[in-house]
Amino acid sequence: MSKEVKPYNDASLSKKEEVTKMFDNIAPRYDLLNRVLSVGIDTIWRKNAINELKDIKPQSILDVATGTCDLAIEAMRLKPKKVVGLDISSEMLALGQKKIEKKGLQDIIKLKLGDSENLPFESNTFDAATVSFGVRNFENLEQGLSELYRVVKPGGKLVVLEFSKPSKFPIKQVYFSYFKYVLPNIGKLVSKDQSAYTYLPASVQAFPEGEQFIEKLKGCGFKSATCKEQTFGICSIYTALKA
Repeated sequence: MSKEVKPYNDASLSKKEEVTKMFDNIAPRYDLLNRVLSVGIDTIWRKNAINELKDIKPQSILDVATGTCDLAIEAMRLKPKKVVGLDISSEMLALGQKKIEKKGLQDIIKLKLGDSENLPFESNTFDAATVSFGVRNFENLEQGLSELYRVVKPGGKLVVLEFSKPSKFPIKQVYFSYFKYVLPNIGKLVSKDQSAYTYLPASVQAFPEGEQFIEKLKGCGFKSATCKEQTFGICSIYTALKA
């Protein structure tokens, strides 16, 4: 069994507690760092992820690990009646709420503080569920995926956007050098929390990507699971259906 990857490696705190602390710490600079560290490509990845829901035309969407609500706001292109964004960090949600109100979307997008592994919703509630750059932060991945399966309606769809590891030369070499040496220093400079940006590459390295993640989705009940690599394999979009 691989060692659990945590932001601060504090023996007195669970991974869930450390992840909450980390996101509360970096919340004020989170969006800026996303744009800088991904050179703006993360906006394209989110658009592509939401496009995966066009075929089912969801009227109700749950966005887990919603953070500052970028994906929840992007989902408005689908014209849903209701979007619920859930996150474990109150500081991230506070920033997300400001974005939502600025865009006048508060009647459609509702935010909730909560745990992805114990979702506060009835079974078979949502037409679709999404997670962007959040599943690798779950303390218990299978529990989190099982909860997502539970709250999605039969015939509903899950879309997961997550970092992956490029395998082709020279992208692989450039990517890992950037993640290991450049990213933590930029993160420390901008967010004042270097641990958050040394945790990021470590958590990506430990994440069961590709076919391994597809097998975990299937193990939690999902069907027709697929993986589409984005931008030379820097990240991937996973889709799966609830029969």
